[in-house]
Amino acid sequence: MAMTQLNHWIDAVREADSPDELIRSTSQLASSGHPDAAPCLMEVLSYNNPVAAALAVDGLVLIGTPAVDLILKGMDPRNYGARAWAMQVLARLHDVRGLPLLERALSNDIGPSVRRGAARGLGELLLDQDPTARALQLERCLQALIRATCDEEWIVRYAVVFALEQRAKPLNQGSAEFERVSNALQQRAHPGESVDVVRRRARLALQRLQAA
Repeated sequence: MAMTQLNHWIDAVREADSPDELIRSTSQLASSGHPDAAPCLMEVLSYNNPVAAALAVDGLVLIGTPAVDLILKGMDPRNYGARAWAMQVLARLHDVRGLPLLERALSNDIGPSVRRGAARGLGELLLDQDPTARALQLERCLQALIRATCDEEWIVRYAVVFALEQRAKPLNQGSAEFERVSNALQQRAHPGESVDVVRRRARLALQRLQAA
């Protein structure tokens, strides 16, 4: 792709003077898949335009590794909407380098949508092939997710249930890790869980894991 065209699309995004123009310009830039588009697409995540932000997420996922590098260098601490969109990028790219950021976000971020995205990311990370590194990474994922089963927001607990199921799927049913996940899911399936949709999702996860 000619840099002239890419720069034109970047300028169009930054100079858009209406929501529709921002969406059109972001769509063009996101479709490029060019690493140099990543900083501008990251900016779009902070705009108050969810359609453009969703397009930017798609573009960042298409770009791949450079997008992860950019997110790991830092996100806007003042804009939890941008952080939530960035969590979606990390979750969809499954890059294990995002593990520390996802852990912190799930434990500490004030935004429920950020914590929800972080939970999903921890459930879908592609862990290292080295057995020792993989075991350590799995343990970190499980610890963060099990702690978050008591999150005050039901949308986060729902995402945690999904993530725990994903993490447990490849585990041996007799393993200590599988039992820890099962116990955590049983807590969410129990009547003590105040939100019915979370209880039902936890029961479904348990049924699937036990039938595997």
